[in-house]
Amino acid sequence: MSAVYKSKAAATWLALALGSLGVHRLYLRGFGDRLAWLHAAPTLVGLYGVQRMDQLGQDDRLAWLLIPFLGAMLVQGMIHGIVYGLTPDERWNARWNPGQPERASGWAAVIGVVCCVFLGGIVLMSTIAFSAQRYFESQV
Repeated sequence: MSAVYKSKAAATWLALALGSLGVHRLYLRGFGDRLAWLHAAPTLVGLYGVQRMDQLGQDDRLAWLLIPFLGAMLVQGMIHGIVYGLTPDERWNARWNPGQPERASGWAAVIGVVCCVFLGGIVLMSTIAFSAQRYFESQV
């Protein structure tokens, strides 16, 4: 019985779309990967902070503390997508598809990397600006 082929492009796009929840790790390592299951908690904590801010307004201190967790998890997903997409095909196939015929990843992985860089940059800068704004407002 041969192992299932693990596509570099699919891993890149899963990291882009659902990386904050660890779906890219589940795709590559299976449901036994404990780190993948740990991704959901900080993401949900950050989403709870967004919900609190929506309901209670910008003066809710707990929301300001929780929202950066969401930003950090989104950024780590984008970083994983970039790393997956930029891994050379030979190295990818040696690690995730040993003993299977070589397959080229094509443009899907490259476009996924571009999207990860674009979205990751926006999220990272927004998270830094958001946290810095709250810090400096609390100093006044």
